[in-house]
Order: sequence, then structure tokens, then C-alpha cells
Amino acid sequence: MGHDIRFVDLKAQYRRLEEEIGARMQQVLEHGQFIMGPEVPEFEAALAAFAGAKHAVGVANGTDALHIALMAEEIGPGDAVFLPSFTFTATAEVVLHCHATPVFCDVDPTTFNLDLEDLERKVDAVVAAGKLTPRAVIAVDLFGLPVDYAALAEIAARFDLFVLGDAAQSYGAECGDRKVGALAPVTATSFFPAKPLGCYGDGGALLTDDGSRADIFRSIRAHGKGTAKYDITRIGLNSRLDTLQAAVLIPKLGIFSDELEKRRRVAAMYTDRIDDIARTPLRDSNTLKSAWAQYSILVDRRDDIASRLKEHGVPTAIYYPKPMHLQPAYRHFGEGEGSLPISERLSDEVLCLPMHPYLDTETVDKICDLIRSSLQSD
Repeated sequence: MGHDIRFVDLKAQYRRLEEEIGARMQQVLEHGQFIMGPEVPEFEAALAAFAGAKHAVGVANGTDALHIALMAEEIGPGDAVFLPSFTFTATAEVVLHCHATPVFCDVDPTTFNLDLEDLERKVDAVVAAGKLTPRAVIAVDLFGLPVDYAALAEIAARFDLFVLGDAAQSYGAECGDRKVGALAPVTATSFFPAKPLGCYGDGGALLTDDGSRADIFRSIRAHGKGTAKYDITRIGLNSRLDTLQAAVLIPKLGIFSDELEKRRRVAAMYTDRIDDIARTPLRDSNTLKSAWAQYSILVDRRDDIASRLKEHGVPTAIYYPKPMHLQPAYRHFGEGEGSLPISERLSDEVLCLPMHPYLDTETVDKICDLIRSSLQSD
């Protein structure tokens, strides 16, 4: 197999963009505006335009993007925030940073995204208990596939919930004629290097059509600044997107559409080759296009198969080995083992395969042949 199969191949992407990225970074080094330099608003404008949103606000990372969105809504003690348990800790920890209470919901077995029926049950239960006020729902577009935001909006309107899209993995995905970033009232995304659109460090952004919200985001990311540096109008954070990271992201955004198409081609190859032997996620359709941050399969004996692939030089990853409601930090907010069965089953069976725009047919064939032989062996 060789030793050059990468889970995410940032080197191949860099070779493609080396000259442009180098020139962009050199410009920053020459003008010296390392904090909120001109590349930041340039990137924000391009990011918003790509998504079809009116405003994009760059921040230090995807976790801060989620946190800032909740802070802007003044969510705090006594408030309930609903979210899927099958997610990364960032989705849950920001709720606690706001001193609110996370309420974990199960996920759909087909999409791995928030189960809207379970969401309704959880909101009803909170209302019936009378101890917390339902305030918000964080919808995670897991592995790059958008949540059904139209259906979620109906539920949110009924219960007066603020909808925050967690698009850490899904920027670039589409639902009908709209893209992620324009599907929810507020969308948070991440530019962690391994994301579909990643920088060379930490970075994130918030997207919205609401100008008033965007102004609050800009204030919070700069210590709660008002009209002047020392005019502090609210409690804020230190969470600005670095100018150098914006300089990296601008050329990456320029080839992003092409890379998304290549990701979808790779996903289609995987599905074509192993759909008969491994359960695969919901596929792209005429109305739904994933950003394919990950390509996941559900398999029995997952750890054994991952070990066999590793022996042949194929890296894999497990997202996520334990759902949030069973994590030590969050156990007292959940209802224990068996309470969210789909999330728990996925944590036992999900295996993510190499996924990036630069995987060739030969490599995908080799990976799929190994999976087939591993699954068919005794």
C-alpha cells in the first residue's frame, strides 16, 4: 500500500496553492497589520458571498463562534439549550461556558443529525418539569450533511427557540438552492486545518443575515468593544481571526468549489464500491449536497477492521468513540446508558475513512478492497 495515504492531505492542497498562499502571507508580513488587517474583511466578504449570507464575522476558532452566538442571545443560567449527544465536545461546552444547561437529544440513524422528534420530546419534558426555560437548539451538520433546517424552523417557532447551526464540518454544503451559512438564523463554522475549508492554525466564523446580530458578534470578539477601543459596552472575548489565517483562507476559498466537487466524487466512489457490505451515510441527492468533511461507514468489529487497515498503511478515525451524555464531564446532564440508543450505537460502529479532494481512484480502490477483505474474513 505504501505509506503515503493520508486521512486528510493538506500537503497536496498546499502544492496546488503554494505560490498564491506564499504571496498572500508575504503581503501581510510586509504591511504588518497582524491583527484585523485588510485580509480579514476581504475574506469575510468572500465567505459571506459564497454562502449567500449578508454578513460573515471571522473569529479565533469554531468553538468561540458557537460561544459568541449564545452570548449574543444572552443565554445564561436557567436556560435550556438542546443539542445532539453524538457530536464533539465544543457543541456542549459552550453551553456550560454560558452557565446554561445542555439537554442532550438523540440523532437520526440515517443522517446522524439531530432527531427532530426526540428534540420535541425533550423540549416538552423540560417545559413539563418547569425548572428551565427552553431557549435555543444547536443543530450539528455532522460529517458535512446539513440538518433539515426547514423542519427544525417549524419546531423552533412553536417553542420560541433560537436556532444556531453548528457547521464546523459543513461549510460548502447545500440544501436546495441555498448553502450552509444561509440555512439558519446564525451559523457557526470552523477553519481548523482538517476541515473542508481550513486554515493553518485555528480560525472560525459566524454567518447571519441579521446586521444587528453581526454587530454584536464583532463587539464580543473584541472584548465587548463599542465605538472605540476603550468603550466597552458588554462582556466580550478576545477572539479575532488572525490576519495571516485570513490570508491563507482567501486562496483556499478560491478553489473551494472545485474541491467540493472532488470530495463528492470521492464519496461517490466509496459508496459505489462498499455500499453492499457496509452501511454508509445518507448520500447526496438533487436537493441535498454534503460537504463530505468525513466519509463514515457503520461496521461490526470496527476496531479490528481499523487495525487491519492501519497494518496496510490506511489511516482511519473514530468520530466519536463516546457520546456526550456518557462523557464524565457531562454525565450528570444526561440520563445514562441506554437513554440515547442511536447515539450510543453509532459510537460503537462508526469508522471514518480517508477523505479529501486529492484521493485518486487507485487509492480508493485499494482502501475498499481492504475493507471488503476485512469484513469477509472470519
